[in-house]
Parts: sequence; structure tokens; C-alpha cells
Amino acid sequence: MFVPLTPLEFRERAVTYFHDRTGVVDGDKRFTYGEFDERVNKLANALQVLGVESGKVVSFVDFNTYHLLEAYFAVPQVGGILNPINLRLAPSEIGFILNHAQADVLFFHHAFLPMIEQLRPHLPRVRHYVIIESPEPPVWAHCYEGILAEASSSFDVPLDAVDENAVAEIFYTSGTTGNPKGVELTHRTLYLHALNAIAALKLDDSDALVHIVPLFHINGWGTPQFLTAVGGKHVMLRKIDPGLILQLTQDEKVTRLFGVPAVFNAMVNYPGVEKYDLSTLREIIIGGAPSPESLLHALEDKFHVRAFSGYGLTETTPILTLAYPKHGLEKTEEQRRYYQSRTGLPIVGVRLRVVHDNGEDVRPDGKDIGEIIVRSNVVMNGYLHNPEATKEAIVDGWFYTGDMAVVDDEGYVLIVDRKKDIIISGGENISSAEVENAIYSHPAVFECAVVAVPDAQWGEVPAAIVVLKPDMTLTAEALTDYLRDRIAHFKVPKIVEFRTELPKGGTGKILKKELREPFWKGYEKRVHG
Repeated sequence: MFVPLTPLEFRERAVTYFHDRTGVVDGDKRFTYGEFDERVNKLANALQVLGVESGKVVSFVDFNTYHLLEAYFAVPQVGGILNPINLRLAPSEIGFILNHAQADVLFFHHAFLPMIEQLRPHLPRVRHYVIIESPEPPVWAHCYEGILAEASSSFDVPLDAVDENAVAEIFYTSGTTGNPKGVELTHRTLYLHALNAIAALKLDDSDALVHIVPLFHINGWGTPQFLTAVGGKHVMLRKIDPGLILQLTQDEKVTRLFGVPAVFNAMVNYPGVEKYDLSTLREIIIGGAPSPESLLHALEDKFHVRAFSGYGLTETTPILTLAYPKHGLEKTEEQRRYYQSRTGLPIVGVRLRVVHDNGEDVRPDGKDIGEIIVRSNVVMNGYLHNPEATKEAIVDGWFYTGDMAVVDDEGYVLIVDRKKDIIISGGENISSAEVENAIYSHPAVFECAVVAVPDAQWGEVPAAIVVLKPDMTLTAEALTDYLRDRIAHFKVPKIVEFRTELPKGGTGKILKKELREPFWKGYEKRVHG
């Protein structure tokens, strides 16, 4: 028997077995899975009225709202391709994405009306605009609730007729080198990723999750599909606010949180954090950037949860690894936390290797550095309209991630840097993540980033940009003295700058590119020598 694989099956399961269970919470809005189902069907019917059919792209410029979550199911339900767009991009970048993806319909939150008005003359392919939560819609845009009000809540979803290899979603990479690239994810890819994640995370219908990770970022880390599949509760979060996350965790009895280190660092240090009842919270998964061991320790000690690292990319749907200790590797608290702070082991369904440039696997000694490559059904279909980039990324059936790592004797991977972020000083490789981990262990440090800066003698050297905790003081000399007792002297930053804040992207991830640029101004390339 052959049954096409599609994430549309997950919504059908949720409405069948959890019809009257609260499925979505967004501020004062609450929807059962039955109500969510009706709204998704209405949106699907409205999309068909707008002419959306197989292969048409529907783009969203929106916060983490229930509207975007509805689109995750309604758009592929009519054969369309969902394209959520990073809100933190410049208008020119958003315009590029809309034209490159050949967006047919653009949904946007009213907060972005001025930008969309500016872009409209440059978007010849967009046939329809739909504005979300607008008190006064412009004459050229449909109103979201208006098109739903006119649509039927009944829709026959022919799951057996779905082409599992058809593209269902497109997410654009950050574009750190050139224009952003559109990552194509198929129905099959999304379905298998959800199954892998459910098995690895041991999810069930008791789970409730705050959507800290933006739904425009890497498939929302897979939460729209896998949380719906098990009948869990989606708690929407429109803006990163540590106090609000804590409040929602308490009020909605949240069981798990996913996010980047900077968000959890802000939560741990949030004034009055101890007043929140987080007794239902069982697990925190940290991804998107290397996690300092000190942060995992702080989360466990303060929130009384298990905190783990995880890893994935836009091109892998995204989850590849989770840092759960193997049975028998948590005999002591120190040992358990050591393994939970690694990048982790590949989850079921992922084949992962760490290789040198010649394709040979690194030694499993925790020291030999190579690039992570993966082979899995969760790897993207390819880059939209970019076969050259696809061939460069996928070689001989393996996807080359650009992430540099080591492997220990138990098979645990630890990312040491992005390939482009490795600091090569006097011929020695320096991992910015290792240096950052050492800096984070200082009690006065709130957050930090380490980047390569030019140096006449060594080519390039590490520089640290540091934000201190409130009412704490620290000098550059005192910090470097502290670090010399913890890492090799050549890894100690030669420059230390203190700032009041660090630049961050839409997920809360620290933007190293913005920190690095001023140091390299005037150089032809961003490496020295």
C-alpha cells in the first residue's frame, strides 16, 4: 500500500481526536481544534476564490499570529506553496524575495502597511493583497476576516491525491553572502521531519508550547506540524518579551520551550523571575547558536527543568540533532550536563558525518575539526531557481552544512563554529564558540559575541563584544586575566569592547556580521592576509 505523505494529515488527526480541546491561543483569542479546522477550511476556500492553485506561492509578512498558523495548513491544502518572510529583513530584501519566489498573493499584518505600500509598485507578479487585523483596510487590499466571512467552513481534503514530492513551503536563508536563497520543503519532507521530531522529543497531547521561534524562521522549528499532529496546544507569541514568555508559560501551563540562547539568557536574568509558577515546564531546547554550558546550568537550577542543546538548519526542516544523554551516560550531575551541552546525537532518520575537506571522517577524539554533512529525507528539495547553489550544497547525496564540529568517542557532535566564522590566527584555528563559552562563565557577563578582526602580525585575532549584567562592573584587563586561566593564551581576545546591547535578528540570534563589519572596513575581503 502506498499512502502519500503530507502534513495535511496532522490537522485531520487533530480535529478528529482533539476536536473540543484548545488548540490555539493568541492573546485573548482561543480556538479549539474544531474551530481551528473551520477557519483553516474557510481560508482554503478563500484562497481558491483568489485563484490560488497548485504551485502558486502565497507569501506572509506577519508576526507569530494565529493567521499564519492557519496558513501553514490552508495554503498546501489547495496545492499552494507557503512562503513566510523574515520580518527583520530590509524592505529591498523582502521585495527581492517576493519577486524571486514569484508570489501570487501577499498576506501582511497592518503594522507593515507603510512598507508594503512602498514595495507595491515593484511587485508586478503579486495579484492580490490581504491585510491582517486592519481597522481601515486600503482599497487595494482584501481584509483577512472579510474573505473568511464569505467562505464556507467545509472543505474536502483529498489526502490520497496529494503529490508528496510537491513543494509545500519555501523559506529564504539569511543571505549572508549575496541574495537570500529560497529553500524548498516538500510535503514528504515536512511529514517525515514531524515524525522524527515526535519520536525524538517524545511529544504527546499533554504538551503546550509557546511559539518563541518565529513561524517565518526555519519552518517554526517544525512546531506547526508536530505539535498539531499530537494534539498539543499552540501558544502564539508576537514579540520576543521574556516577561511575557514567563507569564504565558505560567498561565497556559506550558510544558516545553524552544529558542535561541539570547532569549533564554534574558529569561534567566529577568527581574522577578522567581515569582512565576513554572511547575508544568519540563524541558527547554536551545538551538540556533552554540549554547554556553553556564546558560544550561542556570536554566536547570532556576527553572527546575531539563535543558538541552539541539541543532538544525533551514535546509534540513530543521532538526538534525538533540543532546539527550545516552542511557548510562548520566551517572553524575556533571556528566549529564556535559552531554546535554553538546550539539548532540543525530535523531532517528538522520545520517550525520563530520569530515575533512578530502571527505575523510574526523577522528572521534573531541579535537579533530571537520564539516558536518548529513543525508536524510528532511534535507531540502533544493534552492528555488538556483541549481548551481543546490549542486554546491548537495554533493554525492550529502548536504554540506558549513558548520564545523568535533566528535567525541560516544559519537556526540559539538559545533565549534560556522566554517566562515572560524578565526585563523597565526595558522591556529580558534573556535569563537569556545571563547564565548569561557566569557559567559564570568558572573558579570550577560551576553557576548566573539568575532575575527584584522591583525598585522597574526592575520586575524579574536575580539569580544560584551554586555554586562545590570549593576555589574568589569574591565577588559580583568576579563582577559580571567580567561587566561580557562583557555589557551592565543585564544584570549586581543580586543574587548563593552556595549549596552548586541544586534539581533528576528529569532533573537546575535548578528555577528554586523559586529564584524566595522573592524574590517577598508579591507577588500573579510579575512586578513
